[in-house]
Amino acid sequence: MNDALVVALLSLAGTLCGSWAGVRQANKLVNFRIDILEKKVERHNNLVERIAMMERDMKTAYNQIEEIKEKVK
Repeated sequence: MNDALVVALLSLAGTLCGSWAGVRQANKLVNFRIDILEKKVERHNNLVERIAMMERDMKTAYNQIEEIKEKVK
């Protein structure tokens, strides 16, 4: 085989392996970031649910306070 052909094939193999490793590493990073974002969204959703429950409870408390005020009058 010609020396230039051997060098070209080895260079191609190295480039393919490097590219494959780079894409694989990038996918790991993207998946890691997606996991972090999913956790943040889950915490946000829990907060929204708790605030909705708190608002409902406050509305009930205000209604009860109004009823007590009417009974006192």
